[in-house]
Amino acid sequence: MIIVTTESIAGHRVVRTLGLVRGNTIRARHVGKDILAAFRNIVGGEISEYTKMMAESREQSLDRMMSEARELGANSVINVRFTTSMVMQGAAELLVTGTAVVIEKN
Repeated sequence: MIIVTTESIAGHRVVRTLGLVRGNTIRARHVGKDILAAFRNIVGGEISEYTKMMAESREQSLDRMMSEARELGANSVINVRFTTSMVMQGAAELLVTGTAVVIEKN
C-alpha cells in the first residue's frame, strides 16, 4: 500500500476514491519515564523515552488507518495528515487521516 501526504502519486492515477480513513491512539505518560524526562530537561538533550513513545504511536495510528483503507478495498491513501491533541493531563491522542483510493499505473 502506498501512503503519501500529496494529492497524487507520480506515475499513477486515481481510478476510484473510497473516502476518509483514519487511525488513532491515545497514550499516557509513564511516571518512571517522566522522572527521566525531567532529568533530561535539566541537563538538556533529547528525551528519547518520549521520542520512542511518539514513534510507536505514529506507527500504530498508521497501521489502523491502513487497515481501515484495506477494508474499503483501497490500495493507497493520499492526503495523509497527522494531528495531536491533549485528551487529559498526561495523555495525548495521535490521529492520522487520509483519503482511501484505488490507483493504477499510468
